[in-house]
Amino acid sequence: MTDYTFLEDIDTPEALAWAEKWSGESVEKLKSPAKDALEARLLAALDTDDRIAYVSRRGEKLYNFWRDAQHPRGVWRTTTLESYYSTQPKWDVLIDVDALAEAEGENWVWKGAVVRSPERDLALVKLSRGGADATVIREFDLATREFVGAGAFELPEAKSSVTWIDADTLLVGTDTGEGSLTDSGYPARAVKWKRGTPIEQASVFFEGAREDVATHAWRDSTPGFERIFASRSLDFYNSETYLETADGLVLLEVPTDCDVIVKNQWLFVNPRTDYAGIPAGGLGVLELDAFLDGARDFNQVFEPSASTSLQGLATTKNFLVLTLLNNVSTEIVSVPLADPVAEPTRMELPDHVTAHVVATSPLDGDEIWVQAASFTEAPTLLRAELPGALEAVKKAPLQFENAGQETRQHWATSADGTKIPYFITGHFSDPTAHRKTLVHAYGGFEVSLTPSHSPTRGIAWLEKGYYFVEANLRGGGEFGPEWHSQATKLNRMKVWEDHRAVLADLVERGYATPEQIAIRGGSNGGLLTSGALTQYPEAFGAAVVQVPLADMLRYHTWSAGASWMAEYGNPDNPEERAVIEQYSPVQAVVGVEKRIYPPALVTTSTRDDRVHPAHARLFAQALLDAGQAVDYYENTEGGHAGAADNKQTAFVESLIYTWIEKTLDQQGSI
Repeated sequence: MTDYTFLEDIDTPEALAWAEKWSGESVEKLKSPAKDALEARLLAALDTDDRIAYVSRRGEKLYNFWRDAQHPRGVWRTTTLESYYSTQPKWDVLIDVDALAEAEGENWVWKGAVVRSPERDLALVKLSRGGADATVIREFDLATREFVGAGAFELPEAKSSVTWIDADTLLVGTDTGEGSLTDSGYPARAVKWKRGTPIEQASVFFEGAREDVATHAWRDSTPGFERIFASRSLDFYNSETYLETADGLVLLEVPTDCDVIVKNQWLFVNPRTDYAGIPAGGLGVLELDAFLDGARDFNQVFEPSASTSLQGLATTKNFLVLTLLNNVSTEIVSVPLADPVAEPTRMELPDHVTAHVVATSPLDGDEIWVQAASFTEAPTLLRAELPGALEAVKKAPLQFENAGQETRQHWATSADGTKIPYFITGHFSDPTAHRKTLVHAYGGFEVSLTPSHSPTRGIAWLEKGYYFVEANLRGGGEFGPEWHSQATKLNRMKVWEDHRAVLADLVERGYATPEQIAIRGGSNGGLLTSGALTQYPEAFGAAVVQVPLADMLRYHTWSAGASWMAEYGNPDNPEERAVIEQYSPVQAVVGVEKRIYPPALVTTSTRDDRVHPAHARLFAQALLDAGQAVDYYENTEGGHAGAADNKQTAFVESLIYTWIEKTLDQQGSI
């Protein structure tokens, strides 16, 4: 039996040669004028200057990060509100990442900046090599527009967390050697780092345990409510939050599965199981001082229902803003921070859209920015000064032909009788027409999938008259914590039962035949599609498996894998391992003499330091050795996103959509 352990080494010459050879063969196989034309059109759509420049406020300036054809790596820039409202805003560039990368000989990818607030004079800029999660952190002076020289705060590449205490002091979590990281590769302690001193000599402010997922410390700089907090993420869904007081750090004593948010004089709780009269998925509030004195008589801000869940929480200076889902349709409401239990005010949104809060700036007032979009309607950016109404500010161009396209919502019935919703978008003028259908799903980590707009998907798929499906499987967060917890650990197989039910429902309703269905998913969604391939290959005609988890018997030993055991279970626990063995894709692959799988395209990134590329490599190799039809592509950059810039995104997406269409055509001719 061939030894493939060399594929577990991320970037050794042997592993890279294996990936380069197979990737090159896949690219060569899919070369065509149509593929080139699609790639060019996708890149033009991604680079167009007509896109919305999304902004966030810091003081008098609006900040934006922007990529286009002239700046593929991007520029960090600012403008004023007045200029932003004009048809041609005047942008003031702070950092040109392309120029920086060229000058330094680095493949920098922008990962954001932590700006000192409310002063807005200094920033800690995060730069990634090739799109990895790990970043280099460098101090930048916003007044001089230059990186700080002597005495600057700088951190080498690591999965770091940083926050400002004052101009000369940071709270930092980073890799400083033995004991500084958790088993998941994230900071295990936070230190107070004084300017001009080595990070190794910084005093420990807070420390968790090595088996935790991560620790984190931060400062709330709200005037009059300045506080410092620390937290231990015990696992993905359980944590402890601490508040610095005159007597030292004090644990905020709530159940570990209860999220805690402190804002001004209030402590808000969002429990995953019922707590202190607040139901699972609800939101409760109590004065922080009263809580610290022992009170637990929380008042209810939001009560979930069977159809309605809390999806997001934002604040302005004087308002609390809640994003809700009602049967996977968005609602946004606000309540005054002075009286959080007051009757909420519903914000008027355009019809038939999904909306989310893009940005607020609580230190600067009650401004709120909201994006609204749908599968077929391009995004609109709206702005309000609460309690005022939202008004449209920018509208993105529609970059594909959407005439006659509609979206419907259906409910499939899973194996245990649970109703599973999904959206299908396309042309429904001919009820007897079967069409190629692309099904996307995720089903994990309490992630909610809502109707979203993608020019890439519209150009490459919907415009051609095909169907697109977004499935809301258990394991997601569309209906609150219980919808998620129903499909974790010992109940993980329910995710595939839900997925299979959606595929069967599409066929039963006459939208497609199994041979016309392609399934696609990335990361946890890649686990979903690779598992579907080995469990019910007769239900579809093609599978796209992107940056997947696939060797689930060893996932907890690679990269950040240990942090996900609250989701999947521990392979070293016999009871949980028995369930994992039922679906771990690498081990489940069988030869064509036993069962023929539809073709698969497996993709990953060499620079993915979240989900180890060995998952994709080993799964693809297992399929190949089994005689199954499989293609493979590994991008040398991109991190867990799979692509580091618009050009790479256009290339990878054109490759994937060309492969899907070609494969389904071949399946239809068999």
